[in-house]
Amino acid sequence: MSITKNVFFVAKDNHIEELKSLLETMVEASRAEDGCILYNIYQTNSDLKTFVVIETWESETALNGHKNSAHYKHYKANFEPFTADKWSNELTPIG
Repeated sequence: MSITKNVFFVAKDNHIEELKSLLETMVEASRAEDGCILYNIYQTNSDLKTFVVIETWESETALNGHKNSAHYKHYKANFEPFTADKWSNELTPIG
């Protein structure tokens, strides 16, 4: 069963561009990973400090592989100084 997650980030004041840049580094590398079905990042129009990562992986194994990648480890080691808040939701398809 595939896994879809929404991950929300709120940038700290004066750190919007730094967070955006860091998140953008994840797109191409994540899409190239085995088991990646979808990996997109959005910036909300109503609040430019808020970003949403929508990602879908073929399986838990693929998601775990992503979490062990060099680009993921780089992101994890560097996002906190730019981020005021972060939360995620796992989505279950209906219908």
